[in-house]
Amino acid sequence: MSHQIFDELLKRYVTDEGLVDYRGFITDSVQLTEYIDLLSNNAPNDSNWSEDDQIAYWINLYNAATIDLVLQYYPVESIKDIGSSIQVPFVNTPWDIQFIEIAGERYDLNNIEHNILRKKWAEPRIHFAINCASLSCPKLRREAYEGALLQRQLDEQAREFVNDHFRNDITTTGASLSKLFDWFGGDFRKKMPVKAFINQYSDVKISEEVEISYKEYDWRLNDVN
Repeated sequence: MSHQIFDELLKRYVTDEGLVDYRGFITDSVQLTEYIDLLSNNAPNDSNWSEDDQIAYWINLYNAATIDLVLQYYPVESIKDIGSSIQVPFVNTPWDIQFIEIAGERYDLNNIEHNILRKKWAEPRIHFAINCASLSCPKLRREAYEGALLQRQLDEQAREFVNDHFRNDITTTGASLSKLFDWFGGDFRKKMPVKAFINQYSDVKISEEVEISYKEYDWRLNDVN
């Protein structure tokens, strides 16, 4: 399973800051569709796909499909406008739109995140890799995920996210964390306490005495414009 098409698009249209040139993606929408079709026709399985290859597949699909969804309604101020202020019949949020077809079955973004990635693999670093097209989300990586590189890529994403002061403010006297650690705290605690998880990656360590608060989530579109 080659992710080269997506890799080239990400390098072309994503900045070092993780902002997305959606207008640029529109000019290459044929390539993006080609990549999503490639994923659609090559669903992973447990027989001859490694676990890391499967995780990379679903992360890339989530990110590519999210970009594709934004492009369908662009320009928007926030992905949350899709399915709410923009009326999509029988849909309340953009994550409930069943627009992704894999091996003849239709999926929405919630299916991929919650019923596949979170349910099948106890891997909390996934939360730093999938991108919800919003400013408070972890940065969209400027390369596609690859099974052979996945562990390094996930570690790099975790380290960058934890030490990003826009998303997490960690000092010796307090910690104001991303809401991701609140919403998905259970996923992190399956591995270890949240503070211990953060301390694996944080340049500033959190002591047991430090009080944790959570930042307001910025849902504005991660648009370069």
